[in-house]
Amino acid sequence: MKTLAIDTSTDTLGVALVDEDKVIGEIITNVKKNHSVRAMPAVETLLKDCGMKPKDLERIVVAKGPGSYTGVRIGVTIAKTLSWSLNIPLVGVSSLEVLAANGRFFDGYISPLFDARRQQVYTGLYKYEDKLVEVNADVNILNEAWATQLKELDQKILFVGNDVPLHREVLTHILGEKACFSEIVTHNPRPSELALIGMNKQPEEAHSLVPNYIRLAEAEANWLASQNKMSER
Repeated sequence: MKTLAIDTSTDTLGVALVDEDKVIGEIITNVKKNHSVRAMPAVETLLKDCGMKPKDLERIVVAKGPGSYTGVRIGVTIAKTLSWSLNIPLVGVSSLEVLAANGRFFDGYISPLFDARRQQVYTGLYKYEDKLVEVNADVNILNEAWATQLKELDQKILFVGNDVPLHREVLTHILGEKACFSEIVTHNPRPSELALIGMNKQPEEAHSLVPNYIRLAEAEANWLASQNKMSER
């Protein structure tokens, strides 16, 4: 099953082509540049370099959030458009699940982490049991509250992600030696892992797939708050 995976949910842009038994190609960059002008050219470059055409694709897999509001929306829009125009199945996968897959050789719990500003994080809890299993659903939570919750497990926790250094002090203070931190080579979500996960999930209707922001974008939240205040006058 020739699968194209697309992840634009963070600063890391990733696209991959994966078949049943091999990773055909993969492009990953971790720079603060606009995904809206780089994502489709990356897809086109990957297809060309791998000697494939869009009509050769059999499935599209996309990281559907949480993450950057704009970034998630870009990836989901591209994936839905390709799925609809090529008439092939589409699968949406948690962006945190993709990142958690980098801890496949860790014997314990895995907490992928994206910064959500104001001491908050997007995170979840996963563990490998032959395959990656979700232990705690993805949440938007204060870093201190998350660490306190994890402390009750009394188990080693592997934290993964480019934003982990922003919260390392708090995590270490509360969890002590139970807090483990992955090497920088595992901090970028890998689109090949995204493809592998998506190849084993049920497709969904392209028009019904929506981003999972977990919380409202700040601009939208502020707008709703202002509307509520106006209605109360």
